[in-house]
Amino acid sequence: MTRLRPGYSLLLWGLFLFSAFRFAVGCDWFGYLNQFDLYGAVPLSEVMTTREPIWTTIIALQAGLGLPYPWLNVITSALFFYGVHRMAQRQPDRLGFLVLLFPVLIINMPMSGIRQGAAIGLMCLAFLAFVDRRLIRFVLLVVLAAGIHSSAAAFLLLAPMVSGGLTRGRMALSAMLAIPGGLALLSSDAGVMATTRYVDTGIDAAGAAYRVALLVLTALWFLLFLRRGWAASFPGDYKLVTIGALMMLFLAVLLPVSSVIADRLGYYLIPLQAVILARLPFLPLRSGRALAVAAPYLGLLLVLATWALLSSHFQQCYLPYRSWIFGLPEVY
Repeated sequence: MTRLRPGYSLLLWGLFLFSAFRFAVGCDWFGYLNQFDLYGAVPLSEVMTTREPIWTTIIALQAGLGLPYPWLNVITSALFFYGVHRMAQRQPDRLGFLVLLFPVLIINMPMSGIRQGAAIGLMCLAFLAFVDRRLIRFVLLVVLAAGIHSSAAAFLLLAPMVSGGLTRGRMALSAMLAIPGGLALLSSDAGVMATTRYVDTGIDAAGAAYRVALLVLTALWFLLFLRRGWAASFPGDYKLVTIGALMMLFLAVLLPVSSVIADRLGYYLIPLQAVILARLPFLPLRSGRALAVAAPYLGLLLVLATWALLSSHFQQCYLPYRSWIFGLPEVY
């Protein structure tokens, strides 16, 4: 039974407007402006042959309709928040799920890295297809997400796990199938570009270690203390959350190899992290229940406050906040 809170719809729409109609806010604002100028001037037949054809096609179609660049943030925010909303509808506490996404995922993705933010929205829908055991829908959604941000293609390796239960034999088979699948991804254009740019190049993602650490701690908490109670209370998505937790642990191995790749994959797992943390009030916790339930909210609030107050990166990218919801300036 979903716990209905009147603040959920208000917060959802408020965050969408806050994200979609920001003006010159976000670290990637001008980077995507350059992409808009580039692909908006290329014929549609050419942009559909790029490495991420859905992304470049969105830009080309928007430019063709005469919509200025800031509308790209509206489109990507709509994709992100639609996926998040559909995932929230499956949660016992929608509001808690949404609140837990704000400090890290929402600020970094639909408010900055809008291309991956749109891909994450589609991956939220793909996760729901995984839970519903809809293999074709899952694969299609992952392919669409990869057409916006190629990093999403990594989740195609989960396709063998969509059907059937979470048994050791099936996990071993999936792991064996993941080896050639992983090699194929690494040998693709996107894989070659990612390894060339981010493996052993000295390029690091700012804050990646902290974000990955939060995911790893959540995974350990789930696997060591919550997994059995979850299987009894929420058997429907037990398989997805368990696989997600194992992937979070894998990020700790990947982080020393490339913080950028680990960070980008980690963002896709934050919705699953929020699922785990938002359901703590509904799990049979043995002791310290009140502290366990409050800890994720207090911890993420501390992370946000520390980041906002001490990070020059945050202050340069997000302050002051400006919006064009009441009118678009002539120059952007």
